Amino acid sequence: MKTTGNHSDRKGSIIYFSHGGGPLPLLGDQGHAAMIKFMKDLPTRFPRPDAIIVVSAHWEQRIATVLAAPNPELYYDYYGFPDAAYDITYPAPGNPELARRLSGILEQDQIVSRLDRERGFDHGLFIPLNLMYPDADIPALQLSLVSGLDPATHINLGNALQDLMEENILVIGSGSSFHNMKAFIWDGTEPVDEANNAFQDWLIETCTGSMSREEREDRLVHWTQAPSARYCHPREEHLLPLHVCAGIAGENGAAVKIFDDCILGKRAIALYW
Repeated sequence: MKTTGNHSDRKGSIIYFSHGGGPLPLLGDQGHAAMIKFMKDLPTRFPRPDAIIVVSAHWEQRIATVLAAPNPELYYDYYGFPDAAYDITYPAPGNPELARRLSGILEQDQIVSRLDRERGFDHGLFIPLNLMYPDADIPALQLSLVSGLDPATHINLGNALQDLMEENILVIGSGSSFHNMKAFIWDGTEPVDEANNAFQDWLIETCTGSMSREEREDRLVHWTQAPSARYCHPREEHLLPLHVCAGIAGENGAAVKIFDDCILGKRAIALYW
């Protein structure tokens, strides 16, 4: 395992959060009101980054893939929304140089990777960054999940990238701590969901509690043993960006809970390392 210095020595920032339901946060959906306020306020919590790396739940590849387009277009990876959802823009520049470095770092750690110079930003990037940095003037890139969705693989992916935190880079794990599409509430109500509460509480304990790095990573590897795990994540692609973030944090250990509210009627959290 790699190790990193103390938080006080680290220039970079690491966040895991929910990017919400498709384009709805930018369309004024009231079920996202708490998330929208959180996202708009979030940049006040840390220095303005020189570059942003997003691990999006909406990009899976056979091997770890890094977006290396110099000026990525937008990939509207959602369907059935009003026309305004397809008029959203986010003309942030890419960062091919950082993409090449990131791929090289993975290769040095025996993690096979490749560059993708064609794909655009998906909504796991352009929805939250429109709220956080609406001027779209910070270079950004994406890192894919790895097909098979093995949790240990994604922790190791993060472990390999720990040295990037010596630079003023913001890493975002863009997914959701609750992602059961059949259980979301669309009528604006927020009924108590004890099954979801049990999983969110387990996730908070795992990521913010006082425990060794080995114990924390073991719990994340075996996350399906958590209460209501498969109810909250019938498929784990929206959870695994958290595993990459926890891997990058490494010995820095516990995260801080910075959001705990409802999105589309279901409790979701955000974490900051």
